[in-house]
Amino acid sequence: MVSKTNRKLERNRRHKRVRTKISGTAERPRLCVYRSNSNIYVQIIDDVAGNTLCQASTLDKQVKEKHANKIAAKEVGTLIAKRAAEKDIKDVVFDRGGYIYHGVIKEVAEAAREGGLNF
Repeated sequence: MVSKTNRKLERNRRHKRVRTKISGTAERPRLCVYRSNSNIYVQIIDDVAGNTLCQASTLDKQVKEKHANKIAAKEVGTLIAKRAAEKDIKDVVFDRGGYIYHGVIKEVAEAAREGGLNF
């Protein structure tokens, strides 16, 4: 019998593998994306100091779309770029969190680039 693959376990393995190579510094922090079934969360993290510099999610009041879809992802991407610009953050390292660069993750990344973040 063929066993069913555990998608969450596979994503966690991919994320661990990527995190061994990607790390955020004070000069170039890490833009981390997490996607659940109902929400999208984005953080800019300085891994050396262990601090979250800024964050945005679909739970924020500025985001009108409250679901984990492409429209909400675009809003969250522009919001994180705006909050990063307020803290003079221009260059980041993109951490897709083990997800494939497609759909919601791609929309967050493109909106953040349009907002002024370089990665």
